[in-house]
Formats: sequence, structure tokens, C-alpha cells
Amino acid sequence: MEARTLTPTEKGGIAELAIAAKAAALGIQVLRPMTEGRRYDLAFDLGGPIQRVQRKWARLVRGAVEIRGGTCRSSPVHGYIRGTYEAHEVDLIAAYCRALDRVYVVPIAEIAGRNLLHLRVEPARNNQSRLVHWAAPYELGAIAQLGERRHGMAEVEGSSPSGSTPSKAA
Repeated sequence: MEARTLTPTEKGGIAELAIAAKAAALGIQVLRPMTEGRRYDLAFDLGGPIQRVQRKWARLVRGAVEIRGGTCRSSPVHGYIRGTYEAHEVDLIAAYCRALDRVYVVPIAEIAGRNLLHLRVEPARNNQSRLVHWAAPYELGAIAQLGERRHGMAEVEGSSPSGSTPSKAA
């Protein structure tokens, strides 16, 4: 049986479910807005300020996870508006790569104003390593990832899941 091509809506739904499931498995409280109209699809409660999360479908292209940071939305007055996400709209971009069955989380500061971000999972063919964004540190569950990268947020200690490291003595 041939695999059918997914629609953009189906991809978004699959990505949202995968991101929420992975976050919940790591002990992250996942929230979903009850109404539409904001630029974020989910929110993560990490014990500090709530983090607004825009979900994306990512592709594996030539050894790199390709995350599209651009957006296209319809306006009754202006028609289709193309743009990118900014810090006043979302805090994190979470992308599900079905080919790897992994979720990657990128702080908005690292993708704001950009249409595309590549996270390398394999070395580049030309062996370039300078200025390369490696995928592993962005994988949801990487050690202290969300706290260390997001300025203004309470720091996360240890590794994720938090039960994998001893807690501090009270």
C-alpha cells in the first residue's frame, strides 16, 4: 500500500500531538489555548512564566532537520500575509521531525525573523562545522535545554527528565 501525501492541516495536527506527547512524557505540563487567533498553538508550564509554543512540521533534508520559521496567514483586509515569528508573539518553536520521530525546541531568539533553520544530524558533506547548529542540543529533553536558552526564565537544573539526577538537599 502506497503512503499517501499528508495535507498541511494533517501535518500540523500530527506535529502538535507528537510535541505534546513528548513534553508530557518528560513531565512538562502542556496547555492548549481554548480559542484561536494567537500565533502560538500550545504552551509549556515549566514552573516559571508560561512559554508560548508555535508547533511546526520539520523535514529531514540531506542530513539536517529543516524547520520553516515563516508563516502565512489570511487577513480579510490584506489577503495573505507572509512573515516570521517574533519574540512578542511566541517564546519557543517546537518542531516534530517524523523521519526521525524526534521533537526539537528552538528559542524564538534563535529563529526570529528567519524563514528557515537547519539543525544538523549528520556532518556536512564539505565537513564544515563552524556556525553549524547541531540538532542534539535542541532535542526536547536535552539537558537543561529550556532554561539555559530562554532569557528571563527560571533556570532548569539537572537533566531531563528531572528524576534522572539527584535533587538538591533542602
